[in-house]
Amino acid sequence: MPRVKRSTKRADRRRKILKRASGYFLTKSKLYQAAQEAVERGLKFAYIGRKQKKRQFRSLWIVRIGAAARINGMSYSTFINGLKKAGNGLDRKILADIAANDAAGFAALAEQAKAGLAAK
Repeated sequence: MPRVKRSTKRADRRRKILKRASGYFLTKSKLYQAAQEAVERGLKFAYIGRKQKKRQFRSLWIVRIGAAARINGMSYSTFINGLKKAGNGLDRKILADIAANDAAGFAALAEQAKAGLAAK
């Protein structure tokens, strides 16, 4: 089998892992194998976290919309149902922003939802 001369590839790979692991506790930031395991684990959690972030924001938006809908005498589900029947295509992110920052605007949306429920 021929001899492999890796040049700077091996050092570059190790340096990249150790740079990503800087700030980790004790040997996880100093020793390559421990650093590699810690970095892989961290990247796994980062990937999972990017998916969870979307779920958590949607959940937050729903809570905000629900709270504002309760103030206007409706439940979350009846509010969303009424908006759909009224033909309003606003998504939950926008509705949550309106609920948090524009009470009068949300009240108008609530009236629109009530009208949509009464019409159909």
